[in-house]
Amino acid sequence: MPSTPALDALRAQLAHLTTEAFRPELADIDRLPTLDIATVMNADDATVAAAVAGRLPAIAAAIDATAERMARGGRLVYAGAGTAGRLGVLDASECPPTFATEPGRVVGLIAGGPEALLTAVEGAEDDAEAAAADLAALGLTPDDTVVGVSASGRTPYAVTAVTRARAAGALTVGLSCNENSALGAAADHPIEVVVGPELLTGSTRLKAGTAQKLVLNMISTITMIRLGKTYGNLMVDLRASNAKLRARSRHIVALATGADDAEIEAALTATGGEVKHAILVLLSGVDAATAGRLLEEAGGHLRAALEAARER
Repeated sequence: MPSTPALDALRAQLAHLTTEAFRPELADIDRLPTLDIATVMNADDATVAAAVAGRLPAIAAAIDATAERMARGGRLVYAGAGTAGRLGVLDASECPPTFATEPGRVVGLIAGGPEALLTAVEGAEDDAEAAAADLAALGLTPDDTVVGVSASGRTPYAVTAVTRARAAGALTVGLSCNENSALGAAADHPIEVVVGPELLTGSTRLKAGTAQKLVLNMISTITMIRLGKTYGNLMVDLRASNAKLRARSRHIVALATGADDAEIEAALTATGGEVKHAILVLLSGVDAATAGRLLEEAGGHLRAALEAARER
């Protein structure tokens, strides 16, 4: 590829990113026994959680701000390219079955669209116009949160998504794996988890991808805890869409109430299979209709609904 000023500038930019750095001590890794390579990879992976731990205050602040907005009806939107985009789509897709979130409440945008989930779409990560169009199609409000995800922190799709979202008044979070990134500078809440150079130079699906997955797990899970989607560590808003989840829903009701199988079955039948409602029926003695009303008045928070039932 012939050199151009733009290409030279990009090369210079990448040369300063820790995620692109070369590790000379691994230059002969292809000559090592398989077990030795696996040992090196495992040791590398063990450093990721510590890197995330160093950014916990920033992560918690972003989560609190997100939960505050989602409690008012806002949405959580992830935007990224390649591995980062796929991780966002993965996290978003897990929220409806795990927390019974409404369709469109947690959204994953990936550069290149659905096709990019399975195959690389050439040039998609550089398409700032596509990011602007994807964000515009959502009709963002100040109660929405957009999380741009990019290992390098410079991916045009992610940076543009955050920039446009912030201009629209939405809350913005920039998740990257390099310090002083463009993505972090564009966001209200920068989260820069520096994991260092990769085992394979520049392959950010490795440590950087693991770090991003850990942080996205925190953002969605803790936000849903704050929204009352759990009771303790029980997934009481679970949507039982298959046999395994139906069995799990009964187990959750049993753990929360100590009721026997017959009582659990009766409560779930009376409440249309709603785990949270069934627990309230069993623990407070109210009927299904009253349970539904109490939960609605409590904003879906089971603990608050139980307290209200005790005060009746």
